[in-house]
Amino acid sequence: MASLETIKLPDIGVSGKVEIIEVLVEAGQTVEAETSMLTLESDKATMEIPAPKSGKIVELLIKVGDQVGTGDPIATMESATESAGESAHAAAEPAPSAPKAVATAAATAAPVAAPSDMNADHQCDVVVLGAGPGGYTAAFRAADLGKKVILIERYEKIGGVCLNVGCIPSKALLHVSGILNETCEMGSHGITFAEPKIDLDGLRGFKNGVIDKLTGGLKQLAKQRKVTILHGVGQFASANHIRITAADGSQTTVQFEHAIIAAGSQPVKLPFIPHDDPRVIDSTGALELADIPKRMLIIGGGIIGLEMAQVYASLGSKITIVELADNIIPGADKDLVRPLLKDIKKRYENIYLGSKVTGVTATAEGLDVTFEGKSAPATDRFDKILVAVGRTPNGRKLNLEAAGVTVDQRGFIPVDARMQTNVPHIFAIGDIVGQPMLAHKAVHEGKVAAEVICGMKSAFTPITIPSVAYTDPEIAWAGKTEDQLKEEGIAYEKGAFPWAASGRSLSIGRDEGLTKALFCAETHRLLGVGIVGPNAGELIAEAVLAMEMGADMSDIALTIHPHPTLSETLGFAAEMAEGTITDLLPPKKR
Repeated sequence: MASLETIKLPDIGVSGKVEIIEVLVEAGQTVEAETSMLTLESDKATMEIPAPKSGKIVELLIKVGDQVGTGDPIATMESATESAGESAHAAAEPAPSAPKAVATAAATAAPVAAPSDMNADHQCDVVVLGAGPGGYTAAFRAADLGKKVILIERYEKIGGVCLNVGCIPSKALLHVSGILNETCEMGSHGITFAEPKIDLDGLRGFKNGVIDKLTGGLKQLAKQRKVTILHGVGQFASANHIRITAADGSQTTVQFEHAIIAAGSQPVKLPFIPHDDPRVIDSTGALELADIPKRMLIIGGGIIGLEMAQVYASLGSKITIVELADNIIPGADKDLVRPLLKDIKKRYENIYLGSKVTGVTATAEGLDVTFEGKSAPATDRFDKILVAVGRTPNGRKLNLEAAGVTVDQRGFIPVDARMQTNVPHIFAIGDIVGQPMLAHKAVHEGKVAAEVICGMKSAFTPITIPSVAYTDPEIAWAGKTEDQLKEEGIAYEKGAFPWAASGRSLSIGRDEGLTKALFCAETHRLLGVGIVGPNAGELIAEAVLAMEMGADMSDIALTIHPHPTLSETLGFAAEMAEGTITDLLPPKKR
């Protein structure tokens, strides 16, 4: 006996609509529960949507290019009705996690009491699962507020993805890349350098030295705060116990009063790519710098893919980028992306926009790739492939059902502004609670969770969270983008200052930049800022502060910036919006 039902898009942790970039199943196909059905692309990441149950796809209600949001129908499925025996077995299993609607009400309930029949090797006030930037921040803040804290990390070094295989090593390599590019560009300034010699061992040593210094410092900070660090894979055994499995297979159990889940995310794997081939790498593999391939394909034109493209291109690889969207870095406005796209089109072998990879075959001669799209060839061969299509949360790897914590179909954990899950004494932060998956977001969420546990009135309510692509030139934006303002029908005024009119920009030989400020047409309050050019990631901080403080265009225009600097371009952008600019002709009078 079978039933027909409509499968709807689950809560994906993103407001508004996102684009379907790939459909991974077809009508008539039988799928198992958790089989990836389609791939979506948001501002910061690509995410796969799994089947909620096993069954046969009767009809697909969507296609590539559609914009969908939470609750939209995506397919009809024929699922087999469970037998009476299966129902009886299900009744004996732990109850399923409470739906999101119930989670809010459950947050006011008393903490779950620890089972008396479970032995524990360690006890603490607060256990933090995951030692990335959000996790160690939460642990240190809770310890500073007087709590006994245990920090659990699966790897040998704390610091998580960001410090070990993400933000920090990539920025170290991007620094080297920037130096290499700059020495080449100095020829037009009358200075010529000899051809650089690349010592991969030395480069890896530099990168690893940066990592060791930071992770070693964190270890000392933990010791000084008397935070206990336990290494191994942590999973919940109950609402008050976490069981840790070490690398040697031994197990220990931690009993806690409060828990903060900071278990992060992992790179998305595409099902049609041979990930077991060492020539296929993710961002972690790219940062290992095992070799410098002659020809390298990067699947994904987002921030991670473009940063790694820059590193390998500067070291000598011929780079090809394939991106399903019609532009690189889809979350940013096109005028911000344009200078970068113009530059890399000259430096990289190929950039295929509006295109996708449909298959990869590993041969002794290389990786044979098939493409679809308006700009890509039918086939090509590469020495190495970097898959950089986003990250997926680790929520379904923690046995959270044992603690009664709600996890959605994507693996995200719903939380409120206090970072509290549906189980009142268990909190979650960072990538695992939703977009954007950024370390600086996780850090602030970690502080909030620790402070709430310690009885403080704290909440995570930022006006904006900045995004940065550390490419050359850098691209940074915060608040509303111009595309978002148009989509939402918000009346705005724009002030854009081209760096070709900046004395500082011209003096460093970089005139391709732009600073754009967007203001409410009625109140003149700052709504968003976008910057492209050297050090854009540093410059965006002033804009973030201005938005948090409720600044308007006059506040920014009247702020005296040092001259000549790149920072003054934000003031000039505000002057462009209000019509008081003197360094250029004002676009209009106010």
